[in-house]
Amino acid sequence: MITSSSKQYFNLDVSTGALSVNEPIDREQVCELKTTCLLNYELVLESPLELYKMEFKILDINDNSPTFPLNEYHLNVAEFLSPGARFTLPNAQDFDEGTNSVQTYYLSPLEHFRLEMQTRGDGSKYPELVLEKPLDREQQSTHRLVITAKDGGNPERSGDAQVIVTVLDTNDNAPAFEHSLYRASILENSPNGTLVTKVHATDLDEGQNGEIRYSFSNSTSADLQRLFLIHPQTGEVKVNGILDVQRPVLEMFIEATDNGAFGMSSTAKLLVEVTDVNNNAPEVTITSLSSPIPEDAAPGTVIALLSVLDKDPGENGKVTCQIPANIPFQLKPSFDNYYSLVTVGLLDRELVNEYNITITATDLGSPPIVTQKTVLVQISDVNDNPPKFARQSCDISVTENNHPGASLFQVSASDLDISGNGQVSYALRDIDIAGSSLSSFLSLNSENGNVYAKSTFDYEQLRSFNFQVVAKDNGSPALSAALTVNIFIADQNDNAPVILYPGARNGSVAVEIVPRLADAGYLVTKVVADDADSGQNAWLSYHLQQSSDSSLFRVLPNTGELRTTRSMRSTDSIKHKVVILVKDNGEPSLSSTVALGILLADSLPQALPDFDDGMEGQEQLTSLNLYLIISLASISFNEPLPQRLLFRVLPSG
Repeated sequence: MITSSSKQYFNLDVSTGALSVNEPIDREQVCELKTTCLLNYELVLESPLELYKMEFKILDINDNSPTFPLNEYHLNVAEFLSPGARFTLPNAQDFDEGTNSVQTYYLSPLEHFRLEMQTRGDGSKYPELVLEKPLDREQQSTHRLVITAKDGGNPERSGDAQVIVTVLDTNDNAPAFEHSLYRASILENSPNGTLVTKVHATDLDEGQNGEIRYSFSNSTSADLQRLFLIHPQTGEVKVNGILDVQRPVLEMFIEATDNGAFGMSSTAKLLVEVTDVNNNAPEVTITSLSSPIPEDAAPGTVIALLSVLDKDPGENGKVTCQIPANIPFQLKPSFDNYYSLVTVGLLDRELVNEYNITITATDLGSPPIVTQKTVLVQISDVNDNPPKFARQSCDISVTENNHPGASLFQVSASDLDISGNGQVSYALRDIDIAGSSLSSFLSLNSENGNVYAKSTFDYEQLRSFNFQVVAKDNGSPALSAALTVNIFIADQNDNAPVILYPGARNGSVAVEIVPRLADAGYLVTKVVADDADSGQNAWLSYHLQQSSDSSLFRVLPNTGELRTTRSMRSTDSIKHKVVILVKDNGEPSLSSTVALGILLADSLPQALPDFDDGMEGQEQLTSLNLYLIISLASISFNEPLPQRLLFRVLPSG
C-alpha cells in the first residue's frame, strides 16, 4: 500500500489480504476543519503489476468536547443600559463534525441576563448576552456567569467558561461596524505588509468614549493573529507571514473598542480567501520499477509505475507528463495522478544496452512549472545473435613435412551477446579425408580456436582438402555458425630427380653406339628424368658432369639431349664414358646422375666392351639394346629426316 502521508494508518496482510487498522486515527488531526475526511491509498499488486485506488472515509465520533478559547471573559456593561442590550459572547470550538459539534449554549441562571443565539450574514451562529433587568452598580458591581456549550453527540460533551460582567457607570454606546461580515481575497505569495482589507466602526459617543481601537478578538486563533496585523487606529489588516493555500479560507474576528473609561466593544467577522499562485513544482515519484528487462520483452510490457503530485489546487495543480519520442517506450495514464511506463517497440541490447528516460512533468499554471526525473532502464541480454566468422571460408597453406603438434592457424568468431550467450567454443566437423578421419590429421582447441597438426603432411600423397569448423555459443538454446577451411599442402623440395632413361640393370652402364661418320650435333641419346615435387622444385636441368673427352660431347640443359660437338676423328678413342647430372630448381637443389658408355663404331659389334673399370663382365648387344637405341633415335623429332632413317628394324627383331 502506497500513500503520500507520513504515517501508515493501515496494515495489509500480504498473504491473506486482510486489512486492519495499524494505529488510531485522529480525524481532527488528519483532516483539520474539513467536513469530509478522506484518506487515499494506492494498492500495488505484483505479478502481474497492477494498481488500484483505495479511499478510506474517516467517520467522526464525539471524542472532542466544546472548548472556549479562554477560561474567563470580561464584559464591561454600563449601568444605565436598558433591558434588551446585547453583548457578544465568545464562540466555543468543537473539532468534531455534524451533530458532534457545538449545538447549544446555556447560561447559568441569573436574573439580570439571558442567552440568545444570533446568525451572521454567512449563516454562522453565535451567542449573545441580553440584559434582562437594569443593573445597579451600587448594589452589585460584578456579576459572574458561567456559559456552557454542549454538542449533540451521544453521550453529549460540554465545555464552559466564566463570564465576568463589570458594571460601568459611563459610556453607554458601543462601537458599531459598518458590516458584521467582511470578505477579502489575497494572493498566496503576497509579501509582508500587503493590505488585506480595512474595517470601519463608528461610535455615537463623543470624546474618548467615541474613539475606537481595533484589535483581533480572543476568538481569533493565535496563529492567525501572528499571520496578520491590524492597525489599531485605521483598521487596516495587513499580511505579516507566509500564507498557505492549503487553508483557502481564513476566519478572524475583529473587535472595535472605544476609549471610554469603561470601553465598549463590538465584533465583526473577517473571511480572507487565499488565492493560489503556481508556486509548487510537480513531484514525480517512482513507485515501482522493473530493471533490467530482457531485450525480447513484448511491446506493452509495464516497466515502471509512477505518481505525479502538485500541491497547488485547481489548474495550477493539474499536471501533464511526457517522455522523449525517439525511444521505444510510452507513458500511459493509469488513473488520477498515476502513469505506467510501457514498451512500445522491440528492444535490442546490442544496439542500446540502457536507456536514461527523462520524465517531464508540467503543470497547467501560468507560467507553468516543469519538473524532470530520470529513470535508468537497463536491457538484459538474450541469446539472439549466433557466432559470426569474418568470412564464410578461408584458405590455409601448410608446408609439407610439418612437425606433428605444430600450430597451423587460428579461427575466430565473434558474438554480439554477452556472458554465456556470447561465450564461443569451437569444434571440428569430422569428415573422411583420403580414407581417414579428419581427427587423425588435425586437432582443435575448443576455447581459442587454434588448429594443430596431428600428423605430417606429404604433398606427394595429399595436396589439398577442406573441412568445417563450427563455432557455438553457450546460450540456451545454443546458436552456431560454420566456417569452411580449405587446406592447401605446399610442396617442399624433398624428392630428388629420378632417371627414367637410360636405365641401368644390375649396376651396369648403359651403352650407346655412335657411327664414326656422325656429324657435329648428332643425337647420341636423350636423358629422361622425372621429379615428384611440383613447381620450381620439379624444374629439371641437365649438365655434363664427367666426360672422357670433354670436346666431343655436350648436353642440352633444358632437354637432356646428349649430342656430339664435332665430327668424329680417326684419332678419337673407340669408347667413351660420360656422367650426366640431373638437378632440380629447389632450394636447396637435389640431383641424380647417370653414367653412359659411348662406343664409336661403323658396324654393330657382337660384344660391347667394358665401360666400368671397377665392374666385372661385359654387356652383350642384344636385340633389346638395339630396340632401345632405335627408339631413342626415333623420339628425337628435332633431327632432320635423313638421320631419322639411319636405322631399320629387321624382321627378326
